[in-house]
Parts: sequence; C-alpha cells; structure tokens
Amino acid sequence: MTRKIADIRRDYEGGQLDESATPEEPMALFDEWLVLALEEEGDDGNAMTLATADSQGRPHARIVLLKGIDDRGLMFFTNYHSHKGSELTNVPHAALVFWWPSLSRQVRVEGRVEQVAPEESDAYFATRPRGSQLGAWVATQSVVIPDRTWLAEREQRFERAYEGQEVPRPIHWGGYRVVPDMIEFWQGQPSRLHDRIRYERRDGSWQRFRLAP
Repeated sequence: MTRKIADIRRDYEGGQLDESATPEEPMALFDEWLVLALEEEGDDGNAMTLATADSQGRPHARIVLLKGIDDRGLMFFTNYHSHKGSELTNVPHAALVFWWPSLSRQVRVEGRVEQVAPEESDAYFATRPRGSQLGAWVATQSVVIPDRTWLAEREQRFERAYEGQEVPRPIHWGGYRVVPDMIEFWQGQPSRLHDRIRYERRDGSWQRFRLAP
C-alpha cells in the first residue's frame, strides 16, 4: 500500500441538525432523509449494513437493501436459511446503518426483528425480475459449493422446471421487518463537531436526545 491510511482526512459539511426542528417521531425524519439520499446516491441510496449476532454472541455484518417501510418498521428480504436467517432465529434483534457520503449523513437503527406475513413476501417476490426470482431457488445461500459451474447447472435446471410459467416464491425465502426501538440521526459537521439526534422508544412513545459528537 502506497498511501498511509492514518493520513486520510475528510472535513464533513452539512446543514445543522437542530432537535427543536425535528419531528416528534423519527420515521418522518427518516423518510425525508431517505428521499434525498435516493436522489443523491442513486441506486445505492437504500443500501444498509445489517448487523446480527449468533448464539455465541459473536457479531456479523453485511450489506443488504432496504425494500420497504411501513408504520411498524423497515423491511428487507433474504433466504431464511442463510447465516443471517439462522442468526435472527436465535437472536431476533438487529442493527442497521445507512451511510450517505454525498450528504455527510448516517442513520443507525436498532430493534427487534420479525418475519413479515407470507402475503407481504409474495407481493414483493412478484415484483422481482424473473432472473432474481429464479435466483432465490438456485442459491442455497451461505452453503459451501464446489464451483460456479454448480450454480450454472442449478440455474438451468430451474429455468427448465419453470419454463412457460410463473416462478413461485420459495417458502425458505421472504422478508424481515426491523421494528425500531432506537433511531439515531448523524449529520457531519466541520472539526468533527457532528450533530447527533437520538430517538428512543420508552413506554410506547418516542423521546429525543442530543448526543455529544
């Protein structure tokens, strides 16, 4: 490596985040930030880090895509038999992180996780491109495989199996909803004096706090 990582610097800039101007509940502010992020970050605006823990308490993180928001929480879809699916079965809590560098903004979400209703998974699965639908059958996610030829052969097999018909949703594939009990908004500022507004759900209602950078 020819560049010293310790010397990398970025001075963040952004409009101030004043708690007196934020809504009483966090999802309204999240919606506002997400709309702008999708405009500025394009197709990466809904990318988020999903962190889970296994039964030994070891953390695991990966990038997934936010695919839905409702009044209960934030949704993503995956293989229920994957590593993250197994982890969420044992420890049904997760953390999400959104990072939007063009806006110098970050959002952290923490909460319990539940599977969405089968009809919700069916509805989303029906909107996926056919190749992605077949991919849900082809990829036994997180399982060790011999080589890429194995994938190609399985893809051909499922293409033949569903030729001329709609691809059904596998029962092992569907959605999760993160039901937040904490959402924190971070707005980068010069000199590392960042704005941080945290919402916490307490006794069924949201409370706001400003945190030191």
